[in-house]
Amino acid sequence: MDFAQDILLENNCVRLRPLQTTDFEALRAVAAAPDLWAYTLTRADDPISLAAYLAEAVQGRQQQRRYPFLLIDKETGRPAGSTSYYNLDVADARLSIGYTWVGEEFQRSGLNRAAKHALLRHAFDVLGCERVELETDARNHKSQNAMRRMGATQEGTLRSHRLTQGGIRRDTIIFSILRPEWEQLRHTVFQQFDARG
Repeated sequence: MDFAQDILLENNCVRLRPLQTTDFEALRAVAAAPDLWAYTLTRADDPISLAAYLAEAVQGRQQQRRYPFLLIDKETGRPAGSTSYYNLDVADARLSIGYTWVGEEFQRSGLNRAAKHALLRHAFDVLGCERVELETDARNHKSQNAMRRMGATQEGTLRSHRLTQGGIRRDTIIFSILRPEWEQLRHTVFQQFDARG
């Protein structure tokens, strides 16, 4: 994957483009809900933490550790949140999708699933991945349920896996989608996006 390339992904519901520090004002209101950040590694619900979040995401791309995207709702044309590729392993043909957050106004609208469709399609069809991983805090049942609904397989729990806000070490639940599973999911779970995307 070329981290210097500006990757643009879209389907009929969402457009993803590289996240930039200049997205601060556009994301300020969307990120301001404290509940969005209850189970994330860091917070971005105030101006200082949002600026730090954007700077860290952009730096992650420069260091080729993370490729962050801005989510844009195509119906309204408004920024709706962010997501990223990370843990890219070319030799093993795998990567992770995460650092995902979607503003409250856009939740339960199908936008998150549309974004996952665009990311999965690119990962499997363009980047040649054999495996895509997703992870979430063991306390975040909403996120776990969303991963199950989109057809990801829960693989297990990594105990005391990551340091999160407030100095808490979280347990991480790992999910995955494999290439043969993607071929089926794109025509079932993600059909509404793949047909037009």
